[in-house]
Amino acid sequence: MRVLLTGAAGFIGSHIMSSLIAVGHEVVAVDGMLAAAHGHGAIVPDGVRVAELRTASFTELLEGVDVVCHQAARVGAGVDARDAPDYAADNDLVTARLLSAMFETGCKRLVLASSMVVYGDGTYRDQAGAVVTPPPRSIVDLESGRFERYLSDGQPAQWALTSEDAPIAPRSYYAASKAAQESYCRAWSLETGGAVTALRYHNVYGPHMPRDTPYAGVAAIFRSQLEAGKPPSVFEDGGQMRDFIHVADIAAANLAAIERLGANADGSGEFEAFNVCSGRPVSIKEVASALTAGIEGPPPVTTGQYRPGDVRHIVADPARAAAVLGFQATIMPERGLREFATAPLR
Repeated sequence: MRVLLTGAAGFIGSHIMSSLIAVGHEVVAVDGMLAAAHGHGAIVPDGVRVAELRTASFTELLEGVDVVCHQAARVGAGVDARDAPDYAADNDLVTARLLSAMFETGCKRLVLASSMVVYGDGTYRDQAGAVVTPPPRSIVDLESGRFERYLSDGQPAQWALTSEDAPIAPRSYYAASKAAQESYCRAWSLETGGAVTALRYHNVYGPHMPRDTPYAGVAAIFRSQLEAGKPPSVFEDGGQMRDFIHVADIAAANLAAIERLGANADGSGEFEAFNVCSGRPVSIKEVASALTAGIEGPPPVTTGQYRPGDVRHIVADPARAAAVLGFQATIMPERGLREFATAPLR
């Protein structure tokens, strides 16, 4: 197939590009080379054309394209409210322009890079196993080191796997922009009959991940601290549960989604969302410890510091992606994080 891949020079996009080429697909690779993602003066990889996606002619890029794989985005939680217009422009405006051009050119298949941040907080159960919505964490609790979500009877709520049917409840400007991307794609699918597969990535890590930026993931931040000879600095008590997925598995999930859409002869379909995760929840302290073990560095330090808006637990249910896409992660965190301790960063 001929695949338009946006964000092709990025951390995830470059791995997807390699996977597509390896199995014989033709890739139209484009990237806006945002400084926030690549740094200033970054070298453009071979085969990638540079375009300002807020204004680029997507109709030209879509010539002869069978499937679009839209990875380009401004990522991370951001720094403060001044980032909000850039998230709206680079994520939502660009996606809206792409969908308009797909309608104009008759391209009806799209794989969208979404994120687990659209869920906001994770899923919780009470002591009897019923799904509950505990009250938000209070500053009083956080200051006193009570970091869990607590039920009305004072018992901590138990984290549970979050399925794709969980409510959309973004808690950051980035999360709001990803939820909006999904909404635009859902509306486009309803109006045009196009098929959209939204892949909700969980915590991605792996070779060539960006380092030392406000947009870097916690695994890369821990790596940078270790390389500076410092122990990883773990917020709260380190018990926050997450799902970490290797970038090679992210690429495999995209390849599965692209080929599934390509098998649909007329491109007609619906909007479908899938968790892309390892299915092996780990705590943030376990992540730091695995990285430390990988280079025999100083052990993590649990600081008790907190950010009031942080999510306590968010872990994913991998069942739907396995059943429908045939995707299951192959690199579990216990192996992948140790290898990541010495992997090259960007």
